[in-house]
Amino acid sequence: MREFIVEADGGSRGNPGPAGYGAVVIDAESGETLAEAAEYIGVATNNVAEYKGLVAGLKAAHALDPEASVHVRMDSKLVVEQMSGRWKIKHPDMKPLAAEAARVLPGDRVTYEWIPREKNKHADRLANEAMDAGKRGEQWSPSASTAELDRPARTAGATAPAGPPGDAAAGAAKARAALAGASAGRGTGAGGGGEAGFTASALGASATVARGGGADVTETAGAAEVADVRAARSVAAGGGDGAALGSTTGGGAVAADAPGTAVPPVGWAAPADLGAPATFVLLRHGETPLTPQKRFSGSGGSNPSLSDVGREQAVRVAAALAARGTVQAVVSSPLLRCQETARTVAARLGLDVHLEEGLRETDFGDWEGLTFAEVRERQPDELTAWLASPDVAPPGGESFAEVTTRVEAARERLLAAYAGRTVLLVTHVTPIKTLVRLALGAPPESLFRMELSAASLSAVAYYGDGNASLRLLNDTGHLR
Repeated sequence: MREFIVEADGGSRGNPGPAGYGAVVIDAESGETLAEAAEYIGVATNNVAEYKGLVAGLKAAHALDPEASVHVRMDSKLVVEQMSGRWKIKHPDMKPLAAEAARVLPGDRVTYEWIPREKNKHADRLANEAMDAGKRGEQWSPSASTAELDRPARTAGATAPAGPPGDAAAGAAKARAALAGASAGRGTGAGGGGEAGFTASALGASATVARGGGADVTETAGAAEVADVRAARSVAAGGGDGAALGSTTGGGAVAADAPGTAVPPVGWAAPADLGAPATFVLLRHGETPLTPQKRFSGSGGSNPSLSDVGREQAVRVAAALAARGTVQAVVSSPLLRCQETARTVAARLGLDVHLEEGLRETDFGDWEGLTFAEVRERQPDELTAWLASPDVAPPGGESFAEVTTRVEAARERLLAAYAGRTVLLVTHVTPIKTLVRLALGAPPESLFRMELSAASLSAVAYYGDGNASLRLLNDTGHLR
């Protein structure tokens, strides 16, 4: 009896929102891809899209050989457990889809296995291609698919290749074609292109990028992309953000690459297409009572909740993100002001909120609750030392170098968990500026030269070759 592997996935940009599925049939013995299926299905939930992907994959396997046995691999725990009979199907939308899937092949010839998302890249990319096609008012076409692009030959039992899945059709090749007339002397890294579901131009804003040395450079999204050389891994990384004080006084040593440090290819040397990046949409929490007073408010203070203004800001940003329809997960700092903001947005998007300890704000120690002027008056020497070096912490607090270490660790965890996805990170000034700084490969003092308003949106895209692109910074258009 012939044996097939079916890998299936589905997604919804909004849950419910614009949705699509992807499925691939693989020969279990040779690892050869035998068939692909994908479709944009309009507005639906993630679960509906995942079930439809399963049905499509089973039907494609049946068409190849109705007598074959099929091993289904999906990253949807819900679908796998329900189809295996271990979980009861309660939702009325799921029951007919599960019944349809069960009718395609006899139950004794179909087995199910849950796999991590990173091992379901091919089907995930097909689903993203289908959703992108739907956004263009089209249906997915096999001739336009690049879901197999740059994927090594698969052998039976082999694990999925590394690198983010997603929509390769909207990748770097498109961006490079659009930039063909641009000067090669810009000194920016390509890092892949594509819309990644979230760009500054799509939101009607331009990104103001702070460079080291104090020179501000304004670029519209898509006009330049910046390589993240991950320099912080080989230097004494850190960076201050003035606790949203708007300080333009910076200090600290300029970061430099360590000798022999391997960095990813940038500019036109990068691969032609890397697939969809993991995109972090960075939302600073809404206002608290301390925000208008420009007081240090970190992890070690009173943990304030949102003010009435902050709650209204959260409602507005939720509406803007719902209209955009690209966020697929919501992750929040554990501090109350971020959780409140995140819950407002997640409720509008129909998503859950996941907490990430690494996204909490700096602990400002003895300075918590004080203004910049009050700290300067009470502890001028300590403040001067803090401004001069990312390795210096406020008395009883946390240095920016320490913050950078935990933010980097959180970034890597999130990249592994959300490869090829668009995830909203609801966090604070220091973590957002740190992620931006690291994406740009900028020195620590650059953090003092960025402005981040309450409830503002920024975005960074991370590609499979290690590069990153800053797509948006401090957008507040949704608040006006």
